[in-house]
Amino acid sequence: MARRGRDGIVVLGGYGAVGRVACEILGSRFPGRVFAAGRDPGQAEAFSRETGGRVLPLGLDLADPREADRALDRARIAVACAGRDDIGFARACLERGVHYVDVSASHAFLKEAERLATVAEERGAAAVLSVGLAPGLTNLLARLCKDTLGTVRTIDIYVLIGMGEAHGEAAVRWTVENLDKRFTAPGAGGPREVGSLEDPKATIFPAGYGRRTAYRFDFPDQHVVSRTLGVEDVATRLCFDPAPLTRVLALLKRAGALRVLRNRAVREATIHLLTRVRSGSDGFAIKAEARGPDGRSFACSVGGKGEARATGVVAALAAESLYAPPTPPRPGVLHIEQFFEPVRFLGRVADHDLAVAF
Repeated sequence: MARRGRDGIVVLGGYGAVGRVACEILGSRFPGRVFAAGRDPGQAEAFSRETGGRVLPLGLDLADPREADRALDRARIAVACAGRDDIGFARACLERGVHYVDVSASHAFLKEAERLATVAEERGAAAVLSVGLAPGLTNLLARLCKDTLGTVRTIDIYVLIGMGEAHGEAAVRWTVENLDKRFTAPGAGGPREVGSLEDPKATIFPAGYGRRTAYRFDFPDQHVVSRTLGVEDVATRLCFDPAPLTRVLALLKRAGALRVLRNRAVREATIHLLTRVRSGSDGFAIKAEARGPDGRSFACSVGGKGEARATGVVAALAAESLYAPPTPPRPGVLHIEQFFEPVRFLGRVADHDLAVAF
């Protein structure tokens, strides 16, 4: 278990788009105990000054094991918001009995992190994975559907992202790298291969976005909740605001034009462009809709401004629950929908100006 005297909350990537939101929320609750950690001490110090010292700066380069050791020596909990997956850091946290929260959207990383369950249990540490928007809130919405209907035959998850937001490079990179991809997805009768930007389906989004057509995309939530909720047929679809961008990308995919992204120079140029160009709204909307074998259906949604902000809110709420729980958290490695009761957690999300409907 963690040694006595550890009371720090170390937020890796704490001055980035997601991390600063998490730090600001946690810093207001636990001033002087939250550390914005990253490789650039200057940025960490500038951010600390912005918060009036409620958040403290911490230089941390994970390539240097000594720096990681020093950071974890003061930590009760670590929150990974850096946009880069480091299973070594996750393992180091759990081996020291430090609770761990991760916003990664990489299914490969999440599967690897699940294998740390024995270490976490032995050291009395808890890790919460799939923390953010998708995966994250979408997982909770899927579980709410399952809890409401009982037996579920299919779950459709929809994600709408506004391109008017200043998206972080990690989020843009993940999206671009998945635009021209084939992947194995859960389905009725067993896994099947599908392609990104294929298999369109229309739905009505909340927050004034109305009816939109969304396309299959390799979000990890569909893979995770199929296992954790025991639902064979789960599909996640993506669309953008402005709507014409979604249609253009789907046409380019159908024509084979997106294969050009396999060229590293083209891919990097695209990522560079999309991190700087703004178009459409700065909001987001997510929705889960489930159907049972008896024909009953249930839908629920969350909408708001800023994908990065929403991810930071979810990360902060998850970290707060581990840091100051009414009872000690259960040791192990769990996804967000396994750790939290959805109605209660979504109620806390709504307190941060995010619109929850079910």
